Amino acid sequence: MSFHHRAIVLGGGEGKTVSVLGDSYTSKATKEETGGAYALIEATVVGDGPPPHIHTTEEEAFYVLEGELSVLVGERTVTATAGAFVLVPRGTVHTFSKAGTAAARILMIISPAGFERFFEEIAGPPDLEKIMALAPKYNLEIVGPSPGQSGS
Repeated sequence: MSFHHRAIVLGGGEGKTVSVLGDSYTSKATKEETGGAYALIEATVVGDGPPPHIHTTEEEAFYVLEGELSVLVGERTVTATAGAFVLVPRGTVHTFSKAGTAAARILMIISPAGFERFFEEIAGPPDLEKIMALAPKYNLEIVGPSPGQSGS
C-alpha cells in the first residue's frame, strides 16, 4: 500500500498535545497539513470549557467519542452523548463543557483551518488577559463568562 505524500497517519495518542483551560487538545490535522481546509483536534474535556464565544470566520463541529458534552449553540443547550455530532455555524455564539461526572473525549473540526494556532498560543495555565489580547487576531469574540463561573 502506498500513501500520497500529504497523507497523515497517526496512532492513538499521537499528535501535538497542549493544555487549554485545563483540557487536553491533540492536533491530528492542521492548516499546513490540509491546505487550510480544516483542522482536526482530539480533546479531552474535564471541566467547564471556554467562555461563550463567536467565531466570525470558522465553523466548528464536535463529535463525541466518549462521555457527555454540554453544548450551547445560539440560545439552545444540548447534551451530546457518544456518537453525537454538533455543528456550530460561523457567527453563532457557543460554548461547551463536560456534562456528567466523567471526562468527555471529542473530535473538534474547525473549518477553514488556522484557529488551531490560537490553542497553541494560549496553552498552559488559564490566562484571561492573554486570551482577550489574542482574540482579535483570531476573529474571536468572547461574549460571556465560562459556564462554571458566575457572570458579571
